[in-house]
Amino acid sequence: MGNKNKTISFRVSEESFETLREIAEERDLSLSAVFRDYVDMLVAHDGRVKVVPESEFGDDAETDDFPPKVEVPKSFVREHERLELEADHLREQLQEYKQYVNHLKAQLDDDEDVDEVVQLEDLDEELESDETYRLG
Repeated sequence: MGNKNKTISFRVSEESFETLREIAEERDLSLSAVFRDYVDMLVAHDGRVKVVPESEFGDDAETDDFPPKVEVPKSFVREHERLELEADHLREQLQEYKQYVNHLKAQLDDDEDVDEVVQLEDLDEELESDETYRLG
């Protein structure tokens, strides 16, 4: 069936939107990446994710590992997003080419003038047998 990405759209208040944008900028991510990470986390934990402020973790050594933090350059994220878009575009082009090939095959099947296929070898044999030699 394939792994197709779907688009989710919903409305939030302007205040929430600005807060989300600040969170994305703080983490050097796009808003889409923030939502994708959150959705991936929800799916991975079967919808059982609790949002807890970092201030509630305390200074324990155990909490230093959570939440895990990895620094990725913004250019890497942008390049990854660009490559995802390019891959989507190439998949769409491939689908269009496949449809065009199927259209051409159907057109060939429907073409009634193509009742006979002539092999080049057969033509050569006919020419050789029809040759007459003249003596001059």
